[in-house]
Amino acid sequence: MLIEMMKSKIHRVSVTEANLNYIGSITIDSELLEAAGILEGQRVFIVNNNNGERFDTYVIAGEPGSGVICLNGAAARKAQPGDVIIIITYALMTQEEARDHRPTVIFPDTRTNRLKRGV
Repeated sequence: MLIEMMKSKIHRVSVTEANLNYIGSITIDSELLEAAGILEGQRVFIVNNNNGERFDTYVIAGEPGSGVICLNGAAARKAQPGDVIIIITYALMTQEEARDHRPTVIFPDTRTNRLKRGV
């Protein structure tokens, strides 16, 4: 039997843009994606700390080092620039795999959405 476990998390980043007139998805600074082990096109779950919204979408890689966190399409209705969100991925694994699994969690600077250096 497979169970679903948290694979990775980008904890507390600020939404920089909301683009209702885009096809859909979330654009995330590719440096954050790499650090968290999230792939372009991967399904992500979003939690909005400001309004309690929870939703899922897929990832588009943004300019590295830009700090971009842009909700696109319908997701743009779920958050607005300045809202603080958490981005989570999950993976299916056996119970044996799950016992040894350690998720990747990163804590970017919430003001700039960039990785903290020297911490």
